[in-house]
Amino acid sequence: MKCPFCGFEESKVIDSRPTDEGQRIRRRRECLQCGKRFTTYEIIESLPIIVIKKDKSRETFNRDKLMTGLLRACEKRPVSIDTLDNMIDEIEIIIQNSLDREVSSERIGELVMEKLKKIDEVAYVRFASVYRQFKDINTFMTELNKLLSDN
Repeated sequence: MKCPFCGFEESKVIDSRPTDEGQRIRRRRECLQCGKRFTTYEIIESLPIIVIKKDKSRETFNRDKLMTGLLRACEKRPVSIDTLDNMIDEIEIIIQNSLDREVSSERIGELVMEKLKKIDEVAYVRFASVYRQFKDINTFMTELNKLLSDN
């Protein structure tokens, strides 16, 4: 951090504390050259995730849209909203940690199916039937057989 007084680029942190309900961190620093103190604020940079759809169009990641699809797949199943919320949080973290600002809808779908398979197999098959666009009973049976062979 560059000192605003002498321009030296090294300082030490004397005090840190959260502000704005944990959205920013206030840091009190001391310049290692001139000894003067100054304050900096650190914030989390939140860059939007862009989803590349099958038709190559792009849109901002929308967790509500994902939740709607999951609720449909989990309808009348013993899966809580909190479980789905946590699942979406985990998927967002995986995407954010990949450092890619653009992610394909296919990648998101695969992550959802991977997580959903562990939570509820019926919901997994429902989601997979829409996501993978099962054309007939044979493709449906192929997916079921994969599910059975994994167990």
